[in-house]
Amino acid sequence: MNERPDPFSPDVLKADPFLHLAGKLVPGGHVLPVRVYYEDTDFSGIVYHANYLKFMERGRSDHLRLIGVVQGELFGEALAEAPGFAFVVRSMELQFVRPARIDDVLEVHTSPVEVAGASITLAQKVKRGADLIVEAKVKVAFVAQGRARRIPDALRAAMKLALEQAPQP
Repeated sequence: MNERPDPFSPDVLKADPFLHLAGKLVPGGHVLPVRVYYEDTDFSGIVYHANYLKFMERGRSDHLRLIGVVQGELFGEALAEAPGFAFVVRSMELQFVRPARIDDVLEVHTSPVEVAGASITLAQKVKRGADLIVEAKVKVAFVAQGRARRIPDALRAAMKLALEQAPQP
């Protein structure tokens, strides 16, 4: 019987006809376009505040995908290095600047700020054209069995390379 290919293998990702949906790498990071749908809004037609967290999570995930971190392989490596692992958002600072509304096309900008032993800090902005909608600083930690652990080597290498390519302020 033929087995299905691993959907996260590098060969499958390279051949992914929908990879363009993952946004694009730009100098300093990644940009993901997101259209605001009815389901993203509250009763007044404005994006519900918690949905920005979802948009930014997609931006972080697709940033990883485009810098070559195959999440299925990463999870396999992490499981071998640290059984019972998890990636957790350790902290998040948010500034809501202006509202976004139904049918707006937003861009989620993700830029690495720091790669430390057990955490990665990212800057994220949600913009509508030139207008800043939300700004965030996100620290993601790697934990196993309730304790902080060193980030797996594959993720560390990819994020350090992305950080080195980011313009410095």
